Amino acid sequence: MHKILLVIQREYLARVKKKSFLIATLLTPLIFPAIMGIFVWIAVQEKENQSLRIIEVIDETNLFFMESSEQYAFTSSIKDAEEAKKMVQEGERYGFLYIPKMDLTNPKGIQFYSIDNPNMNLMGYLEGALKRKIEDQRLYEKGIDPQVLKDIRTSIDIQSVTLGDEGEEKVNDATVNYALGFVSGILIYLFIFIYGNQIMQGVIEEKSSRIVEILVSSLRPFQLMMGKIVGIGAVGLTQFLIWVFLIGSLSSIVIGVLGMQMPQQQAMEMANPEFAQAAPDAGELSRILMVIDGIDFFALVTSFIFYFLGGYLLYGSLFAAIGSAVDAPSDAQQFMFPITIPLIVSYMGLFVFVLQDPNSTTSFWLSVIPLTSPIAMMGRISYGVPFWELALSMGLLIAGFLFTTWLAGKIYRIGILMHGTKPTYKILWKWVKASQ
Repeated sequence: MHKILLVIQREYLARVKKKSFLIATLLTPLIFPAIMGIFVWIAVQEKENQSLRIIEVIDETNLFFMESSEQYAFTSSIKDAEEAKKMVQEGERYGFLYIPKMDLTNPKGIQFYSIDNPNMNLMGYLEGALKRKIEDQRLYEKGIDPQVLKDIRTSIDIQSVTLGDEGEEKVNDATVNYALGFVSGILIYLFIFIYGNQIMQGVIEEKSSRIVEILVSSLRPFQLMMGKIVGIGAVGLTQFLIWVFLIGSLSSIVIGVLGMQMPQQQAMEMANPEFAQAAPDAGELSRILMVIDGIDFFALVTSFIFYFLGGYLLYGSLFAAIGSAVDAPSDAQQFMFPITIPLIVSYMGLFVFVLQDPNSTTSFWLSVIPLTSPIAMMGRISYGVPFWELALSMGLLIAGFLFTTWLAGKIYRIGILMHGTKPTYKILWKWVKASQ
């Protein structure tokens, strides 16, 4: 155990003291807020400096009047389509909206002409405006005043409350739970890949430089493998905790200083003007705060650290085994595919099953099978998971880590000293059986 701790210390300090680690750890949290601030500033500047775009409208139905906005002005005329197209080509108009005579029950043939490809915001704005106007016109034809329907429409807000075993009540929100599950699952997915590859690259470098032959003279290959896996994992956890603190703090400062809307929100308001009216009021904000207050962040963070370490150790041992079996990174590609399949399955399952219905049978199995549970279970944690399911998932993950470590140790023991051979799955199986 003492030798494993020495290897862990060596791997940890060797990487933490590198200039590249310090630069990446400190600059990465600065990059995200900086990019966010630059994008918001550019978006605001473009909106302020953008000239008013005039769109010619030819409405053969004589039923629609297009209201102008801050960015687009609509002019109606009795010109024919060819004259309007010529105005667009000569730069007199930004675009030309053609509304032909049509059956309002099946509106077809509406076209928009422009020199440049129209952006999504403009097309969404035009489609939304015409949709509402067609619906209003059809109501008039039925003898119904559209304003009456608008007046009687009522907004419903159902508060979701979860009941505990002892009768306690907790306010929750599916959107917040979705966001927490999404971020947690993706982070674990990325870190397993990033630091798993670091293990493989480190083993390949030590093997190709023959340093490992000196190391195994004073400690067993299994001790070397475990020390390397745990040491790099500790580096990853340290870097992650620093990033969380710095990115969270700096992002809040950037948004607070700028005091501006995010570009996505501006885009949504342009595509759908009703979105601006749906902004949360003080009551909704207080409900959101109640939801956040009801989240057990201690359990969430603790679970994240456990599944981060468990998933990393499970896959890290496999990456170490691959690194010990090959002499160059190019030779490792054939062995990477079966390892990445479970990660891809869990990544896709996170969106298709877990975040959509965290209590489904598929979500349950994805969250308890060791190869997929680190990502899938983090997608379910924020929604609330029964204790026995969480305990089963954690227990199986520990068992899975012990099994992959045992299997990888047998491959590592022989492969780390083998040079000049192109290993295959058959050869790896022989190594497993030969070291029993």
